[in-house]
Amino acid sequence: MAIRLGANPIGWSNDDLQEIGGETSLETCLSEAQEAGFEGMELGHKFPREAQALKAALKPYNMACVSGWYSAELLRRDVDAEMKALRPHLDLLKAMGSSVLVFAETSNAIHSDIKKPLSQRPRMAAAEWKPFGTRITEIAKRIADEGVRLVYHHHMGTIVESPEDIEAFMHATGDAAHLLLDTGHATWGGADPVKLARDYHARISHVHAKDVRAHIMAKAQSHDWSFLNAVLGEGDELGIYTVPGDGMVDYRAVFEALKPYSGWVIVEAEQDPKKAPSLPYAKKGVMHLQTVMKEAGLV
Repeated sequence: MAIRLGANPIGWSNDDLQEIGGETSLETCLSEAQEAGFEGMELGHKFPREAQALKAALKPYNMACVSGWYSAELLRRDVDAEMKALRPHLDLLKAMGSSVLVFAETSNAIHSDIKKPLSQRPRMAAAEWKPFGTRITEIAKRIADEGVRLVYHHHMGTIVESPEDIEAFMHATGDAAHLLLDTGHATWGGADPVKLARDYHARISHVHAKDVRAHIMAKAQSHDWSFLNAVLGEGDELGIYTVPGDGMVDYRAVFEALKPYSGWVIVEAEQDPKKAPSLPYAKKGVMHLQTVMKEAGLV
């Protein structure tokens, strides 16, 4: 598969804080995504969770179902229990022809708690990484046997946030477990997305492309904001995340480091549409990525 551009609905309606964009209908999200030039969508809380209904919702907009986030609890349960919990989500993605499954450990995560500053996020002891990685790898092997690749989402407020966490995760897991490179979470978490792309490109099978407003990141770090407070921003101020081309990430360098890459690149914005209207930002993100991917020789 060549590179295809998709979108995550958090540019229209947030999943962690559902009142953000709560008034935006699924139909508006899909029609604007189509107008912006996207070929596929990841799932969000407004999407049907039954295959036929989901296909009916996406078909008028010629949208593929790219993937969907799965909240794992492998720190609390074994592989068999996790597979049982995962089964409905995996079966839906298989029915939709999705090739990747977005997977993140959230049993002790704080990213959805607006009251908890990021300094309180969970951390893994050195001895915990290997058994955790073994369980992740087994899950990845099992779903690969069913034709879907596990892509692990490093994320602010979770056990895989910093560059050291990502390195520990990659060393603890086997080749069946792949990485979702999220440029926004990498940057805010202290990692260089270009270096991650260069170091792990052989195991990167999905990309989330969102940009970071440097001045908001500095404020969030100095004031120890929660994840959601940073996403929202103070008052009329815009939040920490925006679309590619509107922040500090060097996307041309990211894509040059990723070569060769084949798969989906998903534009995210994670903004309040009342402050940052979804469609103009989506169009800006698409235009920027198309430009830098051409400059990087990927399209």
